[in-house]
Amino acid sequence: MPPTLILIRHAQALHNVNQDYSIQDPPLSELGRTQCSDLSKALQEKLPEDLKSNIGLIVCSAMSRTCETAVLSLGWLIEKGIPIQAHAGWQENSAKPCDTGSPIPVVAKQFPQIDFSHVDPVFPDKVSPAGAKYKYTKAAVLARAQADLEELYHRPERVVVVVSHSAFMRQAVTGDHYWNTDYRIYDFEDKADAAKGALLKLKQSDLTKGTGGLGLSHDQIVELGVGIPENELPPGEDMELPPDVKPN
Repeated sequence: MPPTLILIRHAQALHNVNQDYSIQDPPLSELGRTQCSDLSKALQEKLPEDLKSNIGLIVCSAMSRTCETAVLSLGWLIEKGIPIQAHAGWQENSAKPCDTGSPIPVVAKQFPQIDFSHVDPVFPDKVSPAGAKYKYTKAAVLARAQADLEELYHRPERVVVVVSHSAFMRQAVTGDHYWNTDYRIYDFEDKADAAKGALLKLKQSDLTKGTGGLGLSHDQIVELGVGIPENELPPGEDMELPPDVKPN
């Protein structure tokens, strides 16, 4: 049976403060670190015991803000020996500096609690032929999301926590909105038609439907792929997202 997923958006990072997307792989802001403390407390108090006691793996985007969020918010799990693995597939969509990670030797040194041995060695490249599967195009982003879900579908753990990014989760994975540190709980829908090429889909738990587990997110669902460019954008050019797709 595939695992239940708890999807978490990272806490506020420096680029979120003034929408300065030129900051390379930004760390959390002071408010972001406070949000992590609040999230940690909320998860321990609000998650049903059958979920909390069966968490067997933490997966986080290999970017700095998601790694920091995972370590600060989920330390109570890490201290119990729950493994935490960084993953290139859960990184943010665009190739802007704020959405491009740091070299693994750099970020791994900052977060020794996290296992970086499984990170695609092409990370953080998104623009060369070698990094083609991480390009900021609709086809590449949606395919990456399906690959991530396929990998988790076959995990043996009963519950997996994922720390990722608003645009990637909203535009490519679930269609739901995520405020900083808010979380949503999902189960996989039936995969009976997978042999026919059906896409993996998630069904949200009633526990977080609407405004999320912390009640901070918008109760709006968008179609997957909306707002992602069909083709690569020229350097320095950004795509204007529809209001209901913007992360904040």
